[in-house]
Amino acid sequence: MRDYQKETERLSRARSLVGNSFPRFGVNKNREIVRLLYEISKREDVPPEELLTSDSPVSFAGLKEYLLKRRFPSTIREDPKLRPYLPGFELSPDNYLRLREGSFYPRRIYIEKSVRDSALAKAFLEAFPKAESSEISDLKEFLSKYGGRGIAEYNKRTETVFIISEDRDFFKLCPCTGRAVPCGYTVFNLSFGCIYECTYCYLQEYTNTPGLIFPANVDHFLSRFSSFRDLPATRGWRGGSRLRIGTGEFSDSLMLDDLTGYSIPLVKFFRGRDDVIFEFKTKSANIGNLLKMEGDENIVVGWSLNPQKVIDSNELYSASLDARIDSARRVLEAGYRVAFHFDPVFYYDGWDDDYRGVIEKIFRVVNPEKIAWISLGTLRFNPALKKIIEARFPGNDILDAEMVLGFDDKLRYPDHLRYRIYRTLIDALNKDSLILPIYLCMEERSMWEKLKLSFPF
Repeated sequence: MRDYQKETERLSRARSLVGNSFPRFGVNKNREIVRLLYEISKREDVPPEELLTSDSPVSFAGLKEYLLKRRFPSTIREDPKLRPYLPGFELSPDNYLRLREGSFYPRRIYIEKSVRDSALAKAFLEAFPKAESSEISDLKEFLSKYGGRGIAEYNKRTETVFIISEDRDFFKLCPCTGRAVPCGYTVFNLSFGCIYECTYCYLQEYTNTPGLIFPANVDHFLSRFSSFRDLPATRGWRGGSRLRIGTGEFSDSLMLDDLTGYSIPLVKFFRGRDDVIFEFKTKSANIGNLLKMEGDENIVVGWSLNPQKVIDSNELYSASLDARIDSARRVLEAGYRVAFHFDPVFYYDGWDDDYRGVIEKIFRVVNPEKIAWISLGTLRFNPALKKIIEARFPGNDILDAEMVLGFDDKLRYPDHLRYRIYRTLIDALNKDSLILPIYLCMEERSMWEKLKLSFPF
């Protein structure tokens, strides 16, 4: 609440300053100047009033140029035609995130009639006996009657669980951004929604989902396919002769695996296949079920990694960095391979030393020959997410960096900064002539070419 009050006061002062100093500005001009004053004030931790002096320009064009140079000093030197995103504000006490106490425990469990006797429904009811349980005929019908559609409702999503029978196609190509080099990944849509609270998560845009959704019929679905070589949606998207497929696009693959047991049928189904490499993507240390089974070279467990200070402030409720790396060590001993995703990478003072420290921790315990791949991607998101991040995490600092509209109209660090980040990480990863399978996530081809990075699959 303190962060919300502080930022609301900052915004109020910026609005008053612009209204009193430039009463003739129209709505759009007012919005842009207020936004710039607010962001500079927050980034530099100074009152908005200190940003305007008697020497400040009085025309809109002059004032905007003056403020842009202060807000984006590095970017504007490299690209005077930068594209900032300066929306209005939607700060509200109902929208900021109130951190929950204790571990995940839903208040309500809705179970579709067709799976009321499933093992998954039984597991949830036994794990959360205090939760109110109800039977519904169909999730789609239930959602059609649901009225909540906003950030405040999204904040409460972990209070509700839906156990369903999934009838749609579980598979889709990785939704690569326009003009970026595709990674050839096929996504297994195992569940929807996450118990973690990552400030940057794109799922926050899906504010029409009132809970976490878990299908109870994974075994039935897998039994319908004898070979994934024949899936029309995946033709031409393989690495060599093997299809790269995995979970973790719309949820964390292992966050509740001790309860859902999803990893058990998936490992058994994919293990040893010569046509598939399957990956579990996670920020958890929930590997108990994996350790109970025999691993295989074609089963990969991939961890998203960031320095601990970034995890503490931007990946709430997730496992610590040390727990993630130790889990990687343990699954390697069980016969699996591992992957690491430096995605998103954050830019801040001291970022380079912090990320080198993460890489050093990896190589202390992980045999590089057992690393299936490493992905690199800098922080980026759709413009609409900017206001949602501000609303849910008003004290955040990830928006204080210089982020502008990029090649795909997403907010990104500018080209010269992204190149520096990638070059630093690639050099650190390939230290001592070590050559690892590294690829860029959702990056344009010109960046790959400048880095002289070959597609590893």
